Amino acid sequence: MIHEVAGDITLTKAQAIAHGVAPGDHFDRGLALALREKWPAMAKDFRHYAHQCHPKPGEIWEWAGVGGVRVFNLLTQSEHGHAGHAGPATDATVNHCLRRLRHELEKGEIKSVALPKLATGVGGMTWEKVKPLIQQHLGDLPIPVYVYTTYHAGVHADEAGA
Repeated sequence: MIHEVAGDITLTKAQAIAHGVAPGDHFDRGLALALREKWPAMAKDFRHYAHQCHPKPGEIWEWAGVGGVRVFNLLTQSEHGHAGHAGPATDATVNHCLRRLRHELEKGEIKSVALPKLATGVGGMTWEKVKPLIQQHLGDLPIPVYVYTTYHAGVHADEAGA
């Protein structure tokens, strides 16, 4: 069940966060930067993973931290952008990532997940394109899916059922 909420996703009570990154992401912009600041080990572990495994757009990488936090890094973007930054997200990579995320969530270990307006920031896609994809892939899951549609720094969202 999808709930659109407003607040700061880094303060979510959901068991997991999913967000978009590029294969060689430096976690230096947008939500990725906020997550790196909150969990610096995640960014370090991602760099190690990316160096060892050379992931491609469309894949996902799950990170588990101290205290049970889980972060699904969805490789929605290409690694070739302007000035050394990540490239744009595409319908195909977002679709593939959401299918893979659904597969992970269907295992039943995760009881709630929060995600931003995926691929609409640094990824460059429009919410009008991405929202139906999220609804298609995650809308009928039996767990709460919190989509942070409006960012309010330092504000806890009203996450019913979290």
